[in-house]
Amino acid sequence: MTHSSLDLDACRAAADRWALDHNHSDVRARQWHSALPPLPILHLEDISGIPFVEGVAGVEHYQHRARVRAGEGDLFASSTAPAAGYESYCKDHLGLGEVECVLALPTQGATAVAAACSQGSAFDTLSARARDAGGMILHPYMGIEAVWALAQKLEDASAQPVHVLAPTPPALWVANDKQLLDELVRHIGLEDILVETRSSQTPEGLAEAMRELAGRHARIGLKRTRCASAMGNEVHRSAELLAQPPSHTLALARAFLDRTQWPQGERVLVVEWATTELSPSTQLWVPPLGEGEPRLDGVFEQLLYGEEKMFLGSRPSTLPAGVNRALADASLQICAAFQQLGYMGRCSFDFLVLGDVHADFSIKLTECNGRWGGTSTPMHLMDRLVRGGRPAYIAQDVIHPELVGVQFEEILARTRAAGELFDPATQQGRFVYYNVGPLLTRGKLDVIAIGQDPADAHEAMNVVLARVLGIEQG
Repeated sequence: MTHSSLDLDACRAAADRWALDHNHSDVRARQWHSALPPLPILHLEDISGIPFVEGVAGVEHYQHRARVRAGEGDLFASSTAPAAGYESYCKDHLGLGEVECVLALPTQGATAVAAACSQGSAFDTLSARARDAGGMILHPYMGIEAVWALAQKLEDASAQPVHVLAPTPPALWVANDKQLLDELVRHIGLEDILVETRSSQTPEGLAEAMRELAGRHARIGLKRTRCASAMGNEVHRSAELLAQPPSHTLALARAFLDRTQWPQGERVLVVEWATTELSPSTQLWVPPLGEGEPRLDGVFEQLLYGEEKMFLGSRPSTLPAGVNRALADASLQICAAFQQLGYMGRCSFDFLVLGDVHADFSIKLTECNGRWGGTSTPMHLMDRLVRGGRPAYIAQDVIHPELVGVQFEEILARTRAAGELFDPATQQGRFVYYNVGPLLTRGKLDVIAIGQDPADAHEAMNVVLARVLGIEQG
């Protein structure tokens, strides 16, 4: 897919409908582009724009994932202190460079890192660095409005240009809002990759749509439009739904809206919930408009849990080449449309694969993640650490009660003693650790298990790791 073959009229129609050109006018000049001189980059993992993340175990420490994206001379901001030994592990063992860590006092909750950086000693540090360096680039997890506000405030204080390496906020929400994404995909003629969907702004309309789709599909799902990792999903079996009177369906709809803290009037989706064990994702990079076409960085198989398909981890795809090509083609077409609307930076798509992957199959888009995430972060880290091409690996949350109270330095000691700590210098060892902040209080950390092939990586994650860490195999 090239820009010339994309239906630009459809993109312009979408931009007009959502008033994107007007909304872009204040931020386009601040958006990063490749002609900028080298400037210090501030990495910050502010996830406050995603609903319900407060309930994720140890989420206040997830901001330290941004450290593995930072390199020599960069800055990394957080509102929680890093785990003891983690910075030394990143800098000295993994060789990720000398990075200035800026601790910001939280003012609007621990996940709101951009707001924390906008005041106090953290802001003074950042504005002084921007002033001395002749400017700064902010590279956030997600280009939410608070990040752009921080850039403006830093520019005003430093009297130097501060740019943002992220989508403009309106383009960001086209990507991350499931309703707007559905509309854009239809605009550019890819409706075949969408599951049957209805939407409503009222509980009564939602209940009516639930019963309508339940009459045609074995399962249906409710979806809030801006949630991540299945936290805004609810699945119902159609036979059970239709066995009850409409009043029961309305009660289910209202309970879902209450549970997910629905703002009255916001659209909620009812979707066909297709049955498949295959839920791959595509990882892409979108350059600024005029600086090249979107780039596919990989196709991955997601590791999901439960009927709502909660994300646990990922591995590079082992699906047939034809499936990977279909996923890549659809993703590149959508990203080309995003680019026209002001999107740039990291982007990923989640799909379902239905049918026989070796013969007659179809792909269905479930959502877009217009941000860094649980697959792109370890992918990027592997590309930084491993020479000669991306290996077979599994990246996954690991949580175990026997790890509660264990210091990260002890995890390193156990893994090193077993000869299994990956060393970038020698390219030996199986395990890489990141996002280790939740370890001490939650017994939770993120692990990359490297293998000679997918089966070996699976063995490493599911058998060897427990032995290395001295915990009961899960």
